[in-house]
Amino acid sequence: MTLFADWQNDMVWQTMNERIKELAETVYGSAHYDDFKFAELIVRDCLAQADALRDALESDGEDQQALGADWVGLAIARHFGVEL
Repeated sequence: MTLFADWQNDMVWQTMNERIKELAETVYGSAHYDDFKFAELIVRDCLAQADALRDALESDGEDQQALGADWVGLAIARHFGVEL
């Protein structure tokens, strides 16, 4: 069994797979097929996770870590050219 096959059986993969399915249904359930929109939804979902992490860290008084999470979100957005 390959490393990838082992990873597919992991719970993280299963959770990620379900979220990707939800995002795909959002795009492909519409009248037209749009790979760009699907990719944008995945990137925006990642940005939402970075924001949620930042907010949780701020609530816990972990300002330096919160700033790091904020920078990660900004780096992802810039890398993919997503307007914030």
